[in-house]
Amino acid sequence: MSVYDNLVGQEHAVEIIKSAVAATRSGADLSQASTQQMTHAWVFTGPPGSGRSTAAVAFAQALICPTDGCGTCNQCNSAASGGHPDVEVIKTEGLSIKIDEVRELLTRVAWAPSMGGWRVVVMEDADRLTESAANALLKAIEEPGNRTVWLLCAPTLHDVLPTIRSRCRHLQLVTPSTAAVAQVLQTRDGISPQMADFAARVSQGHIGRARYLARNESVRNTRNTIMKLPLTLKGISSAFVAAQTLVDLATEQANQVAEERNQSEIDDLSLAYGKGATGRGMATGGSKAIKDLEKEQKTRSTRMVRDGLDAALLDIATFYRDVMMVQAGSFEALINKELEEEIKTYAQTHKAFATINKIDAIMSARTNLGHNAAPLLTIESLMCTLAR
Repeated sequence: MSVYDNLVGQEHAVEIIKSAVAATRSGADLSQASTQQMTHAWVFTGPPGSGRSTAAVAFAQALICPTDGCGTCNQCNSAASGGHPDVEVIKTEGLSIKIDEVRELLTRVAWAPSMGGWRVVVMEDADRLTESAANALLKAIEEPGNRTVWLLCAPTLHDVLPTIRSRCRHLQLVTPSTAAVAQVLQTRDGISPQMADFAARVSQGHIGRARYLARNESVRNTRNTIMKLPLTLKGISSAFVAAQTLVDLATEQANQVAEERNQSEIDDLSLAYGKGATGRGMATGGSKAIKDLEKEQKTRSTRMVRDGLDAALLDIATFYRDVMMVQAGSFEALINKELEEEIKTYAQTHKAFATINKIDAIMSARTNLGHNAAPLLTIESLMCTLAR
């Protein structure tokens, strides 16, 4: 067993990380490293599902593990679960990472490692840093401690502030093959070959999404509804209906995930402030803390809806991608084989250049959502374009 076992199809990245970890064993001071294998700051990039954060966490585990990443020792397990005192894993469930969060982080990482190894910071969504937060982080990367390693994750290099990426080593991950993902689902999760093939194919190499699809029938049903929306677009009225359907599905999924979690968080926080204790209410500051938590939960829900819409648009894009493949005379590499007949019929009744324009429109809508455009208006505009 190894911390690298979950890095499916990333053999080149594993070799680079192993070499970097080996280089740290020859000298603790990164500024005096005898090779160019290791540096104090890295940027992991790659498409969704490629395992950016998985690779970064594996790197952190290997750095603090006595045996370079065995995956079974207490250090490896605690780093993976977020319980190691020298490994900070920064995740954001909001729309951005603000400067106050970064300043608080910098205060913590200024301390020396408590267990004698390395202090490692994994930032899963470095592309969500606000400009002020990115500038605050830049100063820390410019003047790093000898025992501090920064591992930033982002979809592409262009999503990271130029002054930050110029001071980091870049490690590019790739999308795992469908066969590799299907094999992982079968061997590690016990999923049947047919379901593993379906999930790996429609998730387009996204391991987490493939596993989620394979295990949840309701998620598969929702995706089936989404994939049939392009077939319902016959005019403006049907476009508005399809847009509302898509937004409702994304909102419903987000609410299902958030509802139980939100109440549990509020209950735990209320209990921490003394609610329910005999003869007393919550301690001073409890009401404000709960209001702050509710504000964070609202922001998280907004992001979950946007993320759900983004995933749905990627699914719809695969429909038009398959249509384009058929129009080009290729029938072998369809993603949505279950809709093969519908795709062939659609391809025969629509122009190839229009298919390309529709894919472009979907990508533009995703960009607009990423810039906090109003979800319903964005999707309505898109569906009107797709209905032409």
